[in-house]
Amino acid sequence: MIERYYKRLLDGVPSGLVVTDKNLKVVYTNAAFRALFPDHAAKGSLGRVVSCARDVKRCGSSDCVKNCMLVHAFEDALYSDRPTMQRVQVNYTGDDGPREVSFVLTVKPIGDGLCMGIIDDALQTEIASELRSARSIQQKLLPAGKWVAGKRYSYMYIPCRDIGGDLPEIFEVDGSACGVIADVSGKGISAGMLTAFVKAAYDKSIHSPAKAISALTSRFRELNLDEKNYVTVAAARIDEHSITYSMAGHNVPILLKSGGGITRIMLNSPPVSNWFDNPQYFEDTIPYKKGDILALLTDGVTECRNASGEMFGVEGAIRTLSYARTGEEFIKDLEYNLRAFGGIELDDDITAIAFDL
Repeated sequence: MIERYYKRLLDGVPSGLVVTDKNLKVVYTNAAFRALFPDHAAKGSLGRVVSCARDVKRCGSSDCVKNCMLVHAFEDALYSDRPTMQRVQVNYTGDDGPREVSFVLTVKPIGDGLCMGIIDDALQTEIASELRSARSIQQKLLPAGKWVAGKRYSYMYIPCRDIGGDLPEIFEVDGSACGVIADVSGKGISAGMLTAFVKAAYDKSIHSPAKAISALTSRFRELNLDEKNYVTVAAARIDEHSITYSMAGHNVPILLKSGGGITRIMLNSPPVSNWFDNPQYFEDTIPYKKGDILALLTDGVTECRNASGEMFGVEGAIRTLSYARTGEEFIKDLEYNLRAFGGIELDDDITAIAFDL
């Protein structure tokens, strides 16, 4: 009875609490701690309980703990028998992928070989929870199907942070398949909010890509943001035998694979911004044949760098597309080639859309 009372009492504490034994095995966590690490195991090693990005089975081994601030904080308190305090960064892996969580941790010995860790920075806990929710919402805003207006499509969306600044959008207007790819300035939460605005403000009922981008610019100007904020956009409408496209500040070409090779489609217009009083947006129309592939990319693809500082470039995307037989194959090969070229760590959001024509 008393034990249940104390557990309810500790669950009401806003700070995250975790208790370890003399072997640094977790014996208790409260509700606030479990909210910070919702995919945690109930008990076990610290690595298993926080689901850190390293191999949790090796948690406690010399290689694993060498740079682990979490383990070091508990060890220092246990062996010195006095409280310790330090900022901890944990690479935590949940159901929606890896992320970095930062918090202030105070560890206090409480007797019988037990140590209690207190996550004092409750704001960090709240921010981490909000970021998880925002990421989940953003993922639900992504295209859901594989077909639109009789055209099969595939896409890739890999944000470099919890919240991405790219937007892949696929929809139908007047019986035609449309693809829009946008890249907003900045990264993180502010970029995510701007992509949500672009998704809501882009008028999907407008038949002309250029007029749709112009209308988006008018809506954007109403936000009265400073000059650091802008959006680059590439938009394409696929009709029965032709593609009509428009681009706003998007320096990455649209690629069209046909029997004659790869066509790089460029069209210069200013980005969606407050830089110009009366920006003009233009569109052009090109033919296609059955079996062609249309690809829209963001600069996260072309500007992906390897350890030597070399960029993947438009050439890397063209090489990948030249070997692909379908849009789906192109997207899968592109992701594989980018990760092989630049490694797992990404410096920018990576987004691509491919239509089978």
